[in-house]
Amino acid sequence: MFDRYAAGEQAVLVHVDFADENSKEDLLELQLLVSSAGVNAIDVVTGTRQAPQARYFVGSGKAEEIANAVRAQQADVVIFNHSLSPSQERNLEQLCKCRVLDRTGLILDIFAQRARTHEGKLQVELAQLRHISTRLIRGWTHLDKQKGGIGLRGPGESQLETDRRLLRERIKAILRRLAKVQKQREQGRRSRVRAEIPTISLVGYTNAGKSTLFNTMTQSAVYAADQLFATLDPTLRKIQLQDVGSAIFADTVGFIRHLPHDLIAAFKATLQETQQANLLLHVVDYSDEQFQENIGQVDEVLEEIEADDIQQLIVCNKIDRMDGVSAKIDRDESGMPIRVWISAQQGIGIDLLLAAITECLSKNMVQHSLSIPPQKSNLRGVFFEMNCIASQDYADNGNWLVEVRMEQSDWNRLIKRIDADLESYIVKH
Repeated sequence: MFDRYAAGEQAVLVHVDFADENSKEDLLELQLLVSSAGVNAIDVVTGTRQAPQARYFVGSGKAEEIANAVRAQQADVVIFNHSLSPSQERNLEQLCKCRVLDRTGLILDIFAQRARTHEGKLQVELAQLRHISTRLIRGWTHLDKQKGGIGLRGPGESQLETDRRLLRERIKAILRRLAKVQKQREQGRRSRVRAEIPTISLVGYTNAGKSTLFNTMTQSAVYAADQLFATLDPTLRKIQLQDVGSAIFADTVGFIRHLPHDLIAAFKATLQETQQANLLLHVVDYSDEQFQENIGQVDEVLEEIEADDIQQLIVCNKIDRMDGVSAKIDRDESGMPIRVWISAQQGIGIDLLLAAITECLSKNMVQHSLSIPPQKSNLRGVFFEMNCIASQDYADNGNWLVEVRMEQSDWNRLIKRIDADLESYIVKH
């Protein structure tokens, strides 16, 4: 029903510098997005403005310059590094005689190419339909009304109204299906909470190296590439951490500046893995000159999805591209890890990262030395099953001397459900 450009087309890029910092975009990032979409950028038109113009977004002179570049280069599509209104898109298409795409449309196209799972495809379709619904009139300017048959004569329903109704029905159907997926995810999450298994979620700017780190730490083969939005669908893997036990590692979609709100809404189910995590590993490409701005953009999205109060560990990635930087752990005044310097691709500093993760998750851990009498031998099986024994020995009187390390909540549950006298077996040093 809708015209959508095919990958491999020739594109003219348009980038405008604004005085307002909030409206600024990065031209290099646009070129990376275009490359990720499989489009060939053959020309770049740049300019400066105080504010967007209502008719063409750019001034009429600059709009003519874009149209001339399209004709000279025989381009198939014009891609703006900004968000355009439906009327601006329509006016530019009439002037340039080719498809015009804004930044949001480009990101949606990349997402449509990358989505692999049923859930991912539904989320992308939802975002696309919401975006397209405001732009429907472009496709149907040549149609008037649908004519009724005998007994149905009259003005009828316009093609545009029909399509809007069909869109609304399709959006409702997708939302119902996504609600089911969300319910299934919630059930899985509840079972992990019951089993006291912590979740570690990887977050960060797109192309920061999250999937490479995920593969390195979980010995997985998740698709990872040096391109924007290589990962769309969330991937979960179970890993074993010393002193903590089992933990769930979650790889999620990367963030980007001015991420379209339709996408944030569509990927709500995916982003719940981030919202419900015990620890966020904020992966940062420290070799990127704009790493500070990228950190700020990720923090903005985390605030938007209400995940900004979750404990964060900054992972300074790609140190192999930097001179004089080695793997290390930076700590705060209390001695807790706040940053770890690594190279996920080269495997440098992964052991330090694992140690830092363990420390962060171990804040609520307790360690006790116990002297357990022979008649309480049932506790042996419980401790072995929990995999919480640090060391063990036997006293001359036959008591089992054991050092245990576990979550405070596990200890409280043992006292409540297994043995109320557990604290009386603690050896006082």
